[in-house]
Amino acid sequence: MVNLFEYNVKTHHKQELINIDHYLNEALEKSQVEEGIMIVYCPHTTAGITINENADPDVKKDLNAALNDTFPNHEYFIHREGNSDGHMKSTVTGASETLIISEGRMVFGTWQSVYFAEFDGPRTRTVYVKIIGG
Repeated sequence: MVNLFEYNVKTHHKQELINIDHYLNEALEKSQVEEGIMIVYCPHTTAGITINENADPDVKKDLNAALNDTFPNHEYFIHREGNSDGHMKSTVTGASETLIISEGRMVFGTWQSVYFAEFDGPRTRTVYVKIIGG
């Protein structure tokens, strides 16, 4: 039974939040794990994984606006690639989330979903899902 899954996420904007619940549900179904944990990991330094509200799309807009206000890409930054703001946003967001699996389902709050956070797109990114349990 394979419990490590790799997914490619195609982003379309410099900065965006993409719901990846469908990938996680697919991995969980394939793993056949009923009780355990799921680790969702992003191996990129200008992207991240976060859990947030899935009901109101304005939440994603507000999060992106606040991240841009908090971490603008200043002209005085010296990183040659010009994406220092993306590195800062990814540090705050984090590269992974851990989810509880119970009775064959991910345990979420009422409005929660998992999002891939792009901060230096558009690109094709990789997300790994590791499921541990029995």
